[in-house]
Amino acid sequence: MAASIGVKDTCFQKKRKTKLLNIRGTKPSVQNGQLLVSTGIPSFDFVIGGGIPVGSVLLVEEDKYGSYANLLVKYSLAEGILCGHDLFLSCADNRTNILQNLPKPIDSNPIGWAKPQSEATEDRKENMKIAWRYEHLPKQQTEEEGVGFGHYYDLSKTMDEDFIKSVKVTHHQPREQKNRSNMNPYYKDLLDSIQHQINVGKYNSAVIENKDRTILRIVLQSFGSAQWGEENCPTDYSLLRFLHALRALMRTSLAVCFVTIPTHIFQDGTFTHRIEQLCDTVVEIESFVGSEKEENHAYKDYHGLFTIKKLTRLNGLTSHVPDSFDLAFKLKKKKFVIEKLHLPPDLSESVSRSQQDPVKTAKSSNYGCASSAQKKNLDF
Repeated sequence: MAASIGVKDTCFQKKRKTKLLNIRGTKPSVQNGQLLVSTGIPSFDFVIGGGIPVGSVLLVEEDKYGSYANLLVKYSLAEGILCGHDLFLSCADNRTNILQNLPKPIDSNPIGWAKPQSEATEDRKENMKIAWRYEHLPKQQTEEEGVGFGHYYDLSKTMDEDFIKSVKVTHHQPREQKNRSNMNPYYKDLLDSIQHQINVGKYNSAVIENKDRTILRIVLQSFGSAQWGEENCPTDYSLLRFLHALRALMRTSLAVCFVTIPTHIFQDGTFTHRIEQLCDTVVEIESFVGSEKEENHAYKDYHGLFTIKKLTRLNGLTSHVPDSFDLAFKLKKKKFVIEKLHLPPDLSESVSRSQQDPVKTAKSSNYGCASSAQKKNLDF
């Protein structure tokens, strides 16, 4: 006789809710619960599914002159500073002044920094004029505990230096080192620096000791250009090897990588396609500057096209599907906006239209297999 199985011996267990990490400047995805960080542009976050998943690589294929891609980099850095995230910045042309030209947040208290006690008391009294009986009740949650996700910035003003100095910023200047690996020495040095930064800063997702955890934002600007030594070995696949190793490193880290690559300099389309496959989210920026679309009246309200080539698939079989893939961007005086492309109707006189009466045409056509060449009335 088989022994009876107790309650504790059963293999079925009750499903429990997974405890999400509470890190400032992040939010869980509504689709799969993946932790997300903002790109700094709310419309950008919306079209890619809410933000950049933690542990992924976002690729921005630069426009011809790189001006708009450089603007997206500034937004990402500004958002990381406001959320208190640590930054790791690397660019081959040594653009150290990029942090000095970051856009200023529109909110007066964007990240919920502690206000003076007198101002907080006055604001509370002003808000409690109607419900005066609740003045002495304890405040449940402050803005400092839940930092907002995604902010708006004013491009006409620059960010204060106090915000920039409040976070940890690591500048990495590419340098060539002698190694026996089959990778570009500049890429090898960069990969070692990123891995060292993750280990020293305890950004590894397996580490659970540190309570005050934060996100590491890695920004690689104009990656794969001639300044990175690509002109000396155009047929080398060091860039592909680096991206493969970088994505594997991101999967086990509380970090996101924002990389811009001028893919228009690569003549081989297959090589560009392999680069896109080694990244999680891929978008392309096409500027109208210097093209025929700049003089086209249909695109007068936009400055370029925004193409989504790949979206992240983490913790699920499917990815986010935006409402429309026909997107365009426009740069206003104070902000950068991505929206659905709306073209004006074609009202030109050269459009040829059928002059036949659609009712007569429908009557003269034959329907079904029971119709014959002669016009007969069908009686049922």
